[in-house]
Amino acid sequence: MPFLSYGRQTIEEDDIAAVAEALRDEFLTTGPRVEAFERAFAGATGARHAVACANGTAALHLAMLALEAGPGDAVVVPSITFLATANCARFVGAEAIFADVDPQTGLMTPDTLAEALERLEGRRLKAVAPVHLRGDVADVAVLELLAKSAGGVLVEDAPHALGSRYAAGNRIGQVGDCACSAMATFSFHPVKTIATGEGGMVTTNDDRLAERLRTLRTHGMVRPAGGDPWRYDMAEVGFNYRLPDILCALGLSQLAKLERFAARRRELAAHYARALAPLAPLVRPAASPEGSDPVLHLMTVLIDFEAAGRSRRQVVEAMRDRGVGTQVHYIPVHTQPYYRDRFPGLRLPGAEAWYARCLSLPLYPAMADEDVERVGQALAAALGL
Repeated sequence: MPFLSYGRQTIEEDDIAAVAEALRDEFLTTGPRVEAFERAFAGATGARHAVACANGTAALHLAMLALEAGPGDAVVVPSITFLATANCARFVGAEAIFADVDPQTGLMTPDTLAEALERLEGRRLKAVAPVHLRGDVADVAVLELLAKSAGGVLVEDAPHALGSRYAAGNRIGQVGDCACSAMATFSFHPVKTIATGEGGMVTTNDDRLAERLRTLRTHGMVRPAGGDPWRYDMAEVGFNYRLPDILCALGLSQLAKLERFAARRRELAAHYARALAPLAPLVRPAASPEGSDPVLHLMTVLIDFEAAGRSRRQVVEAMRDRGVGTQVHYIPVHTQPYYRDRFPGLRLPGAEAWYARCLSLPLYPAMADEDVERVGQALAAALGL
């Protein structure tokens, strides 16, 4: 039986053909497929603008640059996330202030944000960056109100959540529509909902922010109207964060399949709920907060390893021996040596409780229903059930 990794890309013959066609064209980069991908992505998310870039970390960095975050500013981020969410605040000289999370969902909440805002220690709040972990959507409507009341804006870190929906009052929103945020950032790493190999996107409804994002991804270069055709001006330092046409060709092909990919992920998540039910109460899927309608990127379960009499490492190795890969999302970022030195003694019990129990199981569209059963059986055996 093939090894089941926790996540993988779904690349089909038409994806390969799209890339091959791009390779035969005049432009390998900075060509028409970039704008085509951006237009299609804006349409898929409901945002006014979408700005493509090199990867998800570049998307977050560009968002911080566009907001002009810098020394003396603070960006509040959840501790349960990938390193990039916090690091991008540090890239621009701002401080990353860690918010705790709900130990059942792994998400920043209004209560944990309110507590983090009490630790700004005189810094100006520039942004709050909730992470839509696994594809579940944080309470963006309330988080936005709290961010605004403290003088900042919301930037959604949404690489896991393409296709996810959420309820905000009487409105159903789509992640990336930026109805409650200044910007939302995405990643197209191979394990994400759509893949370009590496790649990222920032969506926004703000014309000024969109223009800054486009300028900053290309070295800060601006071509003055009516100037010499070779002329460009650089008023501020930018970066080479462009996404090539070759990868945009793959992105366009993948984006056309978003509805199918999303539907299959929903089907697999429902099948997991049934397959894992006999393992309760030792094992249960991570909770979805009220109002979140996710397309799950990660199938994360919470396991009472102590009650099972097994360490997480023992479970991971036993499942690997049965051909099933797993992963941990995530080690709390506030416990990393760099941030531990910046915030000695910081304790975030929700994040630490989440980390102690979480394990991500295989989830990707090419999985068969029988694969879910196989994962459930491997987990039961690994736990001695």
